[in-house]
Amino acid sequence: METQALYDLTPIARLALLGIVIALGPLAWVWLRNRHAAPSVRLAALTALTLFLTFDLVVFGAFTRLTDSGLGCPDWPGCYGAASPVGARAEITAAQTAMPTGPVTHKKAWIEMIHRYLATGVGVLIMVMAITSWLERRRLALSPWWATATLVWVCVQGAFGALTVTMKLYPAVVTAHLLGGLCLLALLAAQHQVYRARQLVLSRGMHRLAWGLFMLLWLQIALGGWVSTNYAVLACPDFPTCHGQWWPAMDFHQGFQIARPLGERRDGGYLTFDALTAIHYTHRLAAYVVLAALVGYAAALWRRGAAHRRYAGWLLGGALWQFVSGLSNVVLGWPLVAALAHTAGAAGLVIVLTALLTQAHQARRAVTAAHASMVPLSSASGRTAS
Repeated sequence: METQALYDLTPIARLALLGIVIALGPLAWVWLRNRHAAPSVRLAALTALTLFLTFDLVVFGAFTRLTDSGLGCPDWPGCYGAASPVGARAEITAAQTAMPTGPVTHKKAWIEMIHRYLATGVGVLIMVMAITSWLERRRLALSPWWATATLVWVCVQGAFGALTVTMKLYPAVVTAHLLGGLCLLALLAAQHQVYRARQLVLSRGMHRLAWGLFMLLWLQIALGGWVSTNYAVLACPDFPTCHGQWWPAMDFHQGFQIARPLGERRDGGYLTFDALTAIHYTHRLAAYVVLAALVGYAAALWRRGAAHRRYAGWLLGGALWQFVSGLSNVVLGWPLVAALAHTAGAAGLVIVLTALLTQAHQARRAVTAAHASMVPLSSASGRTAS
């Protein structure tokens, strides 16, 4: 029986060409709207558009996973060695005939490949950002190494995407792929804020609390990714208790074994239901802490005046969105819309907190620069007086 190689780089040139074609539309739009603007303005517009498309890519990646399309094409980067499911029609039909509800169907293959096409297009846009940053580095307020790091990171994301397929949805790899996509969002959001040159003054205490909230959010997202990639969303079908208990039977040792295949323990046995319960309930308990932290920090921001209230509103809205979408996943039996909304909400909170921290950092740098410029004047005045 002929086997399909997990890695087949034959179609990679065609995929790269398709990525360039996909990226031409956004690039033309940015250039036409900003052709008479300064390089920093054009790069800010390109960064904003790439951020928007990357957000869409993260949500579509969740759609790919939630529709069980992650193995719709069981090789990488193409589909049965072809650049699209059209060229793999015979192989997909054979797999679908053998297993109509299996991982390989025509619909799932197209979902998987569209995700790869979008990722390739975003990669091309980030490559253009990096090249432009180096060409215009003398006229930009941001080091070109930021865009270069973003380009390196999107390549790392591509590697995780390949491993997601070749390692058959290994939970740790799929979770890392999700976190990597959100890291990409944070990198782009930070660069966009620097190009916009906006500042938000925060006290030292509020700045530290913002960083603490940011780290807490990442921990919760990692726990949420672990729930999703282990298909533990319905392990607790009731709320606020779990199986009618405030502390149900749980197996944390099994549930949080990181290096193991999907649905299995390290010893090769099947993952128990108590392990899935532990995964789900840990995420739920941590959610209470994160929601309280978001609401508390938003309230503190609100009291600091009009300049801070926009962020307070975004954080309160994000907390409410996550609570409603997360609760809907449980009580409505994990509907696709609620699951996608939950992923989108997490991505949105990452963008909001990244923007807040970047603006606060810009404000602190401006104050430091102002103080530094005053020191020589003060010293000169002292020498004149003496």
